[in-house]
Amino acid sequence: MIELTDIRFSYNNTAVIKGISHHFSRGSFTAVLGPNGSGKTTLLKLLNNILKPREGKILLSGKDISSLSPRQMARHVGYVPQFQNNIFPATVFDTVLLGRNPYIRWSPGEDDKKIASEILERLHLGDIALKNINQLSGGQRQRVFIARALAQQPRVILLDEPTANLDIRYQHEVFELLGKLSRSGITVIMAIHDLNQALNHCSEFVLMNDGMIAARGGKDIFNEEQLETIYKVKIRIFREEDHTYILPF
Repeated sequence: MIELTDIRFSYNNTAVIKGISHHFSRGSFTAVLGPNGSGKTTLLKLLNNILKPREGKILLSGKDISSLSPRQMARHVGYVPQFQNNIFPATVFDTVLLGRNPYIRWSPGEDDKKIASEILERLHLGDIALKNINQLSGGQRQRVFIARALAQQPRVILLDEPTANLDIRYQHEVFELLGKLSRSGITVIMAIHDLNQALNHCSEFVLMNDGMIAARGGKDIFNEEQLETIYKVKIRIFREEDHTYILPF
């Protein structure tokens, strides 16, 4: 689905992504992990064509994303950043309806409104559909932004710390939803700090350090020595049947 070949990117001559090659398969649920400054958010922005690599190529179903217009890109890839400032005052429903923009020529049709309504209900936002988004809590806003991305009906969804402002109940609901999306064939790529949340819900893992991939694969990629080197803290890994837990001490 998404193929990266020797991707390199720099901010002001400082290398941030240093030669990453990777394949994200269709329907995978991948956690991109690593300490602050390891390049997780930059990688997501490169995958969404917000940033352009200095070297290398990113292919989406065999097509170089640099050749796609923003409208074409938005039909394939939904993006939920961690922070969204300067939010335009609008109702929750109208905010989610914005996700239909890649398909709208003049004004939203009944199908667009129906899709927005269905997604609001799936994310338990129907009861606040007419509220101004600027009146919501941080957790509620985050669910609205996820709903807006889903309204694009993307083949790929990118999320940067999607549960950072959510309580435990809504964290669980968001992860359950993302799991269902991946099982339906949508490729889900999520940057996240919480190793244990990732281990509980994701099927594939990319562990980054200093702009490079330190490890990739399933749960078996994690080992204490490696994590201690990357995170600069003592680590213990506990494995029990199908569950793995990573704890600092």
